[in-house]
Amino acid sequence: MPTFDLRLAPLRALNGALHALAPETDQTHWTVLNPDGRHAIACGLDAPVSVEIEGNAGYYCAGMNKRASILVAGNAGVGVAENMMSGFVRVRGDASQSAGATAHGGTLVIDGNAGARCGISMKGVDILVKGSVGHMSAFMAQAGTLTVLGDAGEALGDSLYEARLYVRGRVTSLGADCVEKEMRDVHRAELHARLQAAGLAGEVDPGEFRRFGSARTLYHFHVDNAGAY
Repeated sequence: MPTFDLRLAPLRALNGALHALAPETDQTHWTVLNPDGRHAIACGLDAPVSVEIEGNAGYYCAGMNKRASILVAGNAGVGVAENMMSGFVRVRGDASQSAGATAHGGTLVIDGNAGARCGISMKGVDILVKGSVGHMSAFMAQAGTLTVLGDAGEALGDSLYEARLYVRGRVTSLGADCVEKEMRDVHRAELHARLQAAGLAGEVDPGEFRRFGSARTLYHFHVDNAGAY
């Protein structure tokens, strides 16, 4: 169980050690002490290891993650889990803007609130926010799910493609081409699975959520829609 103290060793050494892990490594549980808001902690991992970051992380923590499980026991800055391919990332506190941006897969759970543009251009990731999300969340989201137990800010799902959005609280406004849709059994089952992955099965009723998706009017350019682009 390696422990890295970032007040005693440089961040480059930590990331280098994680990148150099052999496929058959037995060093599968790492602890990072005193992160002190440093940027790019545990980025680019490609191994089935777990990393616990004991404190606040800066920009792009767990970016480009693949296969690893990363826990931030504090807040996270801009772009946590940005471009994640697979694995699991959890933030115990709040996350700044662009959480899960462009992520292709895996699961991102934020126990607190997420700032603006949460899930921007997401491409298959499942994001669950226990608190609220800021404006322009799921902007140009292409695939995956965004589940919000709190409220959503302005222009939710603007220019949305095929991602599915579930919100339990109040939605300030919907973005261009985003509409409320019927909650069917298949969607309740999907939402239940997302809640279960976050350890909330049995605690939160899927029936309390509303579903939002694309109206599919902006897929192809049409002059009548020019003002919406």
